[in-house]
Amino acid sequence: MSPGAIRLMGTGLRVPGSGLRHIAPLLHKARYEVVPTPSAEDAVLESVPRDVVVTVTASPTKGLEPTLALTERLAAAGYRMVPHLSARQVRDQAHLGEVVGRMTAIGVDDVFVPAGDADPPAGEFSSALDVLEHLTELGSPFPRVGITGYPETHPKIDDDITIQAMWDKQRHATYLVSNLCFDAAVLRRWIARIRRRGVTRPLLVGLAGPVERTKLAAMATKIGVADSARFLAGHSSAFIRLSTPGAYQPERLLDRVGSVLAAPESAVEGLHIFTFNQLSQAEQWRQKLLARYDDSGVTAV
Repeated sequence: MSPGAIRLMGTGLRVPGSGLRHIAPLLHKARYEVVPTPSAEDAVLESVPRDVVVTVTASPTKGLEPTLALTERLAAAGYRMVPHLSARQVRDQAHLGEVVGRMTAIGVDDVFVPAGDADPPAGEFSSALDVLEHLTELGSPFPRVGITGYPETHPKIDDDITIQAMWDKQRHATYLVSNLCFDAAVLRRWIARIRRRGVTRPLLVGLAGPVERTKLAAMATKIGVADSARFLAGHSSAFIRLSTPGAYQPERLLDRVGSVLAAPESAVEGLHIFTFNQLSQAEQWRQKLLARYDDSGVTAV
């Protein structure tokens, strides 16, 4: 044993890399979130293996159509797709029925249902729970349904309310996706807290992928001024962390939380990677970590 390792024993400090050794199974189950920009389809086709699930966000200004259309095209190309069905962009029950019909016709079996940022709502649905309840009334057409969790304080909703909302929604859902979080201690405490509160659904941990600052700024431009303003209003600290040199590296966060994510009581089943459409960088990063830490004998495609 090296002198440095001996000095660390008994101190409670984490040996560098110790948490990363736990995360290879989660990297095999990682999925990539993309924004439905004009270049998104080509970026997925060029960089994302067919065994990686792709999720498509929804724009509060452009509505659900770009999300649904990109989902249809990538599903036809062989990807397993998870469209975001933002509740506040669904006009009415008839519109929801049309969306369900389109998605089930192409084999979509998994949807993510956030409330969304459209203000005012496009129609009669104002919360994720409204849509979730109606999907249940329709016979639960999607075997997998995801809902949002907020490790860091939501800019507009108190923490206790967000956790209560998860409790209310989980009976209609099959898994949780945590929103962006850059603080390992906050993430660890949040996972323990929701489990103590009886939120039992499996968790996909939301993680910002590796990003280039100039491309992050370009993405803000591509998604439009209004959407960018809404994003920055609710995620200004995230934008600062991502756009400041050296301020964020996803493997550092994983190193600090890896052992917690691997613990059975945490019920973490994978990673939800916010790519900001920087898919080549995300996949290169994932493959690099798998090459270094995966000892399962499974090779990523």
